[in-house]
Amino acid sequence: MELAYYSDYAVRLVNSEQPERGGDSLTSVEAVRELFGVAQQAARRATESDVTRLRTVRARLRAIFEAADRGDEVLAVDLLNALMMEFPVSPQISGHETRDDDNRPKWHMHIADHAANATAGFTATACMGLAFHLTELGVDRLGICEAKPCRNAYLDTSTNRSRRYCSDRCATRANVAAYRARKRLESGRTAESTQEATARGER
Repeated sequence: MELAYYSDYAVRLVNSEQPERGGDSLTSVEAVRELFGVAQQAARRATESDVTRLRTVRARLRAIFEAADRGDEVLAVDLLNALMMEFPVSPQISGHETRDDDNRPKWHMHIADHAANATAGFTATACMGLAFHLTELGVDRLGICEAKPCRNAYLDTSTNRSRRYCSDRCATRANVAAYRARKRLESGRTAESTQEATARGER
């Protein structure tokens, strides 16, 4: 389903903030426009007001990912439904971008942009994409990165539902941290064994 592609809108918006690090890249109209990616036409309507509005939506989208990550499927769906009711979409059939072997349009579902402002258009698109991702693949495919202090949102598209990190970088960092922790634990146990042996007069 083409609409599932738009779920990345939700991830981009949620990850514009790094709550554990105190970082926030959503601070200007230019930042709002960058969130739209290739949808430059929709981004042209962005104003300073959209910065504040999108920050509010961002918090609500993060709550959806966090609920899904905790395994609270009902809450995640309820939160997403609430956003979709507030920011409805107008679907339409489109075929202007791709052609088949006979040069006929490849018809697909597309989201028509009739929103009153940039925030409404972006949110409606993000929520519809997230809804398709959720219903096609499952609520457990929405996650929060386990690598501290990252906490980025991600969409798990792995075949075995095994993803736990938002990126290879975070996965590597977490694996290195776990390896070092194991080594420290092993060193501590070796030291304790040596001390015990010394106490017994074995060394």
